[in-house]
Amino acid sequence: MKNINVPVGISNFEKIRQDGYYYVDKTGLIKDMLKNKIPEVTLITRPRRFGKTLAMSMLASFFDIRRDSKKLFQGLNISKEQQLCNDWMNQYPTLFLSFKDVDGTIFENALGLLQFTIAELCKKHTYLIESDVVDQDDKETFRKLKSMGSNLPELQGSIIMLMNMMKAYYNKPVILLIDEYDVPIAKASSNGYYKEMLEVMKAMLSTALKDNEALKFAVVTGCLKIAKESVFTGTNNFVSDTISSERYNEYYGFTQKDVDQILQDAQIEEKASDIKEWYDGYRFGEFDVYCPWDVMNYLWDLTNNQNAKPVSYWKNTSDNAIIRSFIDYSGAAIKKKLEILISGGSIRQQIEENLTYDYLHSSEENLWSILYLTGYLTNASEQDTDGTIELKIPNKEIKEIFETTVKKWFEDNAKTIDRKELFDAVWTGNADILTKEIGTLLRMTISYHDYKEDFYHAFLAGIFAGAGYVVESNKEHGEGRSDIVIYDDYEGKVAIFEAKKSQNPEDMILDCEKAIKQINEKMYANEFEDAYDEILCYGISFFKKRCLVKKNRK
Repeated sequence: MKNINVPVGISNFEKIRQDGYYYVDKTGLIKDMLKNKIPEVTLITRPRRFGKTLAMSMLASFFDIRRDSKKLFQGLNISKEQQLCNDWMNQYPTLFLSFKDVDGTIFENALGLLQFTIAELCKKHTYLIESDVVDQDDKETFRKLKSMGSNLPELQGSIIMLMNMMKAYYNKPVILLIDEYDVPIAKASSNGYYKEMLEVMKAMLSTALKDNEALKFAVVTGCLKIAKESVFTGTNNFVSDTISSERYNEYYGFTQKDVDQILQDAQIEEKASDIKEWYDGYRFGEFDVYCPWDVMNYLWDLTNNQNAKPVSYWKNTSDNAIIRSFIDYSGAAIKKKLEILISGGSIRQQIEENLTYDYLHSSEENLWSILYLTGYLTNASEQDTDGTIELKIPNKEIKEIFETTVKKWFEDNAKTIDRKELFDAVWTGNADILTKEIGTLLRMTISYHDYKEDFYHAFLAGIFAGAGYVVESNKEHGEGRSDIVIYDDYEGKVAIFEAKKSQNPEDMILDCEKAIKQINEKMYANEFEDAYDEILCYGISFFKKRCLVKKNRK
């Protein structure tokens, strides 16, 4: 493998270019924006980790009048557009801010972080208070914002005030770039202060984007397109670009052409199938794309270990609470659809792109829409003629996130169910009651249409581990590896389960007998004879959501 400088976790375009990091050229976005008459306000929504912040940093480097960016863009696609570069590169005052850090469990904490964000922005533009052409009252407010001493109305008007000051200073309208606009509202919705934060953000954004003479144009990014009436009230010439649009989709995420070039440059073409299986599968408009965060993280791991296996990098950037909340909400219909998706199938659903965070969980349609718009599901079909979208899990990484979340949900859910009768049956050797109780739990969980044997192993282990028992899975005992061993040290008892997946219901009895025969022939129980008073051995067979338990006392 050729060693290349991989920019993991770096979303600053200037740093990437100056420090020689590997860069996948997305400057065509600038050309596409400028060749067509750019709207006054463009809202671009994409799932997290698809390059929104890097793209915004690139735009800031290109337009900002305070920079000299010619070297940064040298050799990139946009540099071929000489007239565009002459007319636009470093020609306009540019205000770039991100709301990604505005978070808090209570409103006061989040408001403090919002004040801090604006204060840090003011520090980057302190030249404004030294100018004679800037309004004196604005200078005084600027000082209060910079020191985090402003009142709420001053904070709400901070963006438009900064733009007015910049326009006066440069005698040119301002390009406004706002990244992660919906983070404060999303966090507020999760923590119970949605209305208070919405009021602040609505005033801050609407004043900056509506009838603002200081505005040249604005580009705003986020994960979800919040309904216009909630945030962008009255904003004129407002255009949204979502994953269903056709305008900028090749610039967010890596196309197949991008990935082929990366593999060639890194000399790891043999990893193509692994990367495709794990990180491809998203469909944005007419483009099939890979998640760039994952591709770059895997590339980084390969530079340190050429035998590194693909893993789920995406799940480490969030708690994936959205899937858990979805499953908690689920009724029977949703549960069935989740099983279809996890098994590799697809479902057809109505998608609503105009959402408000306070109503995200108000309907099943909204929940499917969230999973689609945030990247947990993707479009499985090129054409959708009836207003619905065929949805599927995009790749192996996201499937693993679903499976892990479902397993945790089942373990937590099982804790709330009275399983005393099940556990008593284990230690008294009542196979009939075990069959009944395990079957009941099996029907409650979300499983897979292929019902692989490891699913049943995890299912069994989860039942007992969730109740506090010591559980061993697939550990060497005797002359082989037993599936599940459960210990009751207080009573001096051990239960051994050997599980089989049956091909049809008629085989279940025979498979139970085979399991018991395997326990005896492999002598799984022998090592426990000296330390435990009683050893209970069970053969259990599964067919889809049916089970049969047979006992053999050692």
